[in-house]
Amino acid sequence: MTHRTDPPPGQDAQSAPSARASTGSASALATRQVHAGYTPGVPQNTVTVPVYQSVAYEFADFRAARDTFALTRPGNIYSRNGNPTSAVLERRVNDLEGGAGALALGSGQAAVAVSLLTLVAAAGPGAHHFVASNKLYGGTSDLLGDSFADLGIEVTFVDPLDPEAWRAALRDTTRGVFLESIGNPVLTVPDLRAIADIAHAADVPVVVDNTMATPVLLRPFEHGADIVVHSATKYLGGHGTAIAGVIVDGGTFDFTARPARWPRLTAPYPRFDGIVFTDAFDGREGRTPFLVLARAKSVHDLGPTLSPTSASQILLGIETLDLRIRRQTETALDLARFLAQQFEVARVHHPGLPGHPEHEQVSRLLPEGLGSVFSFDLAGGPGVVETFIDALELFALVANIGDVRSLVVHPATTTHSRLDAAGRADAGIDLTTIRLSVGVEDPDDLRADLAQALQAVARATAAPADAPFLR
Repeated sequence: MTHRTDPPPGQDAQSAPSARASTGSASALATRQVHAGYTPGVPQNTVTVPVYQSVAYEFADFRAARDTFALTRPGNIYSRNGNPTSAVLERRVNDLEGGAGALALGSGQAAVAVSLLTLVAAAGPGAHHFVASNKLYGGTSDLLGDSFADLGIEVTFVDPLDPEAWRAALRDTTRGVFLESIGNPVLTVPDLRAIADIAHAADVPVVVDNTMATPVLLRPFEHGADIVVHSATKYLGGHGTAIAGVIVDGGTFDFTARPARWPRLTAPYPRFDGIVFTDAFDGREGRTPFLVLARAKSVHDLGPTLSPTSASQILLGIETLDLRIRRQTETALDLARFLAQQFEVARVHHPGLPGHPEHEQVSRLLPEGLGSVFSFDLAGGPGVVETFIDALELFALVANIGDVRSLVVHPATTTHSRLDAAGRADAGIDLTTIRLSVGVEDPDDLRADLAQALQAVARATAAPADAPFLR
């Protein structure tokens, strides 16, 4: 006798398989080694999110399989497209950002790529163009400036602090504008609302990378964004244990306002039996037209899959997100103030400091702070960078941010090393720029570590006693 049970997370009751006897009357070892001890769909009553380590999913019947593949019924098909553990992560990040639905992916880079390539896919064959900030994470700059060029997708980079530059760069073929809510690594904070208003006046969607701020400090949908992406590897995970990315759709962009610009969403799509995505999907159960196309086409075809074990690690990290962000933000500002007073430091890139040109705007937009990442320029020239970094003891030399551990990196030779001198200048990066990601260690210990590293620089650059004073 069979009975129906509650489906696992991410699977609706209609598409959940009927529970069945594990082995029935079968006695052969070959049969029992596959089926014994487990009934699909039976809840196990765990308080933490289980890791659903499964490639595929059993359908209740022929009709359920047919309708799920036809996109007319939600449900799990194959873990390349989605997994019940990842589905919990999607719902949780969507809730934190205040969106209409989300899609978890194998990395933050995948989240950026899939979000933009889905906008390209929505437009169908033809010319494609994006406008992007020129102050971005180095990997994103590589993607937009190099790989997109290889695909024939044009990108115009503009100063994120100049709204008129965004307006001037827009074209009829522009599929979206892309920027970071807080620029990495020099903490550039653009006027999201002004840029969104300019883009929307031209019927162009706004995609915002909110990795640096997280929804604890800023929710871009409240400032006009249409799509938000995260490198969940960073603050959401927080412990340096898993690579992941998330796309959140606000469900706010009206693709039907100019339907000829988005034919793959607003007209029958032959690949999916003539479905008109904007008619078939209204955002219920997180199935917006944009996200369904992203999952069914971009993720299905390209395969940037998030593993369920990584999704589980990110979920654990999110449980302490608010606590970590607030402590790290406070410590980072304290260290920025300290560095601003040091003779060996030429400039501190932290808008939380009075006198910074963006201080007043940031105080309004981000009243609770700017997170744990900031940069500064050493005064002694490029030759002292190695001395400073190698003298640090608590700050680990790591190309990552948002960890509970304090990290340091030299952007010009690591994260942004693919940029030429002009690109680095546009990004606000000098050969003397050092980026810190402040962890949860004791602030006094971190301050002391920076102080002794600066002392090492002072010793290395000290002039002979009889030399003239040059500074």
